[in-house]
Amino acid sequence: MTGSAIASRVLIKELPSHEGQQVKLRGFVYTRRDLGGVQFLLLRDRSGVAQVVLSKTHLPMPESSVEVIGKVVRQAKAPGGFEVQASNLHVLSEATEPPPVEMNKVEWHANPETLLDYRYVTVRGLKDRAALKVQATLVDAFRDYLSREGFTEIFTPKIVSAGAEGGANLFELDYFGERAYLAQSPQLYKQIMVGVFERVFETAPVYRAEEHATSRHLNEYLSLDVELGFIDSEEDVMDVEEALLRNVVERLEAQCQEEFDLFGASLPILGERFPRIPLMEARRIVTEKYGHQVGGKDLDPEAERLFSQYVLEEYGSDFVFVTKYPRTARPFYAFFEEDGFTRSFDLLFRGIEITSGGQRIHDLAMLKRSLSERGMSEAGFEGYLEVFKHGMPPHGGFAIGAERLTAKLLGIANVRFARAFPRDRHRLTP
Repeated sequence: MTGSAIASRVLIKELPSHEGQQVKLRGFVYTRRDLGGVQFLLLRDRSGVAQVVLSKTHLPMPESSVEVIGKVVRQAKAPGGFEVQASNLHVLSEATEPPPVEMNKVEWHANPETLLDYRYVTVRGLKDRAALKVQATLVDAFRDYLSREGFTEIFTPKIVSAGAEGGANLFELDYFGERAYLAQSPQLYKQIMVGVFERVFETAPVYRAEEHATSRHLNEYLSLDVELGFIDSEEDVMDVEEALLRNVVERLEAQCQEEFDLFGASLPILGERFPRIPLMEARRIVTEKYGHQVGGKDLDPEAERLFSQYVLEEYGSDFVFVTKYPRTARPFYAFFEEDGFTRSFDLLFRGIEITSGGQRIHDLAMLKRSLSERGMSEAGFEGYLEVFKHGMPPHGGFAIGAERLTAKLLGIANVRFARAFPRDRHRLTP
């Protein structure tokens, strides 16, 4: 069949408003069936999937790009309740070989490495695409809310002379003969920019050279960073993050219900207020209520899961702020009290940390003391320290890992499937 003179393309989601009319669809062949006298293909475009009925037609291989001309007919058994009875099928670009996996039969738990090896094709899958749509929507809601609240978006360097958090988890590179690193956080720069705009945010990748290979870590991920000045304490920062996330959830409910339904996922339970519970109290609850001995300085992964379960049962919230971390569990710029605790917090969501944040040190002497007591040199931090000679206000902020939040929202077991092209310990392609 050849193309038709019908001018305007119709998206699949618009088919109900064109019942009984001739339409032009363009998209990808998702699946095909030839029953002899009758042929079927499922066509996928950016808005959804539609059933197309044909006869005596060459059906191109799955993932071929095609144009279909046909009449829209109500059909209860078809996706969306309508099908297109085609009079013309025009192949725009025919696939030369079958896709490496059957796109309509992909399961998250089956051969994850194969799915990632062929990500350039498998990312077209309905669930893969839905996850990225949810992530794009939450990032858009993040930007929109903060802009309305007087925050200015900033763009900070990703090639830096020193790590924002110290430690060894830095990707080193040769910068014209000098040693440089990929930024592990925009932290130092966004603090500096508080002195310019008072309220700032950034959405950009960050890099962690950690050799873990877990379902919750990436070596490159999208960090949603926020910093605000003239605060009274970390409570102000938590107020902003809670209001922000409530707005994000509201946007997801309005725009992404189909994507949540595809995963069988539910929107977060928000409760009246996100609880705010000190770390030591959280550790005590996990030990006394569940018999779990918490390892390390923080909450280990099992403790995060158990504590989130407790909060959901007791407070009716999928979110909980864990507050008052000891200095040894926080970076050098965290504002600390003389009792050894900091004005900092983590935000847990459905059993996993999605945020670290808190009040920062704004006093130069205190900042230098913090570096010294950790055995860290001021070398490499000169520009950062300089700004604190010039009236930096009390300030604080937080950062959200977009992939972790997306994965927990949709129940995706491995965070790698919440990024289009993930980078982890063993993966540099595609």
